Amino acid sequence: MTTTAAISGPVILYVILPYVALAIGIGGLIWRRKTDEFGWTARSTELLEGKVLRFASIVFHLGVLAAIGGHVMGILIPQSFTDAIGLSEHYYHLIAVFGGVSAGLAVIVGFVALMYRRIKFPRVRVTTTRMDVAVFVLLGIGIVTGMLATVLNIGDAVNYRESVAPYFRQIFILNPDPSLMTGGGVMLIFQIHVIAVWFLYALWPFSRLIHAFTFPINYPRRSPIIYRPRNPRSTRGKKYGSGTPDYAPSISPESSDGSPRVPEKVN
Repeated sequence: MTTTAAISGPVILYVILPYVALAIGIGGLIWRRKTDEFGWTARSTELLEGKVLRFASIVFHLGVLAAIGGHVMGILIPQSFTDAIGLSEHYYHLIAVFGGVSAGLAVIVGFVALMYRRIKFPRVRVTTTRMDVAVFVLLGIGIVTGMLATVLNIGDAVNYRESVAPYFRQIFILNPDPSLMTGGGVMLIFQIHVIAVWFLYALWPFSRLIHAFTFPINYPRRSPIIYRPRNPRSTRGKKYGSGTPDYAPSISPESSDGSPRVPEKVN
């Protein structure tokens, strides 16, 4: 009975769950790379609809990058460091709130637009898998709870630099303290946000989110891909080059007398 009580509640959510999620996430990345290298993609639907995607994708990804940067700075930079460089806690909190709200708004606008596109256009909607739905739900929970946590903490009711941030740092040194997430006035919205993100990390390698781990190192050195215009007489293709495309076959059929037929020259 004592053992059951010792591993219940906060220990399961804030000690066991993080390591299980990280183990599945890292192991899943390795497994996916070895077994599904050519499936390591975002499964883009750009050819099915591009107008909404161009706007939504750019806004969403810029917001996500800003949010990730803010989380990394908030978790890895302790308060002792900012105090040492002369940045007061008041000004640090103002910067964090302004950056968090700005990034959160961009993420929400981009995410809503992406969901609108996926629901609105049937050709995009039919490409949605069950894994996509699960990831979208967890992303939605993480985005909403993260934004609410930022807005509700404008008055600095929760000193996350002395609670949530040390909790995450202790995970990396294999000594997490669940009381940092359950005490010190940490609001429920913070707790839901953290738990949802751990589940998202576990599903990450098995979803379209895996493209976040793709780094186009060789892209600048890649040879350009040249496409012929769909309509050879289209004036649109003239800005990419001059002349008339030659669509004659590379191997000419033989003439009636058996000699090779010379293709007509296209002027």
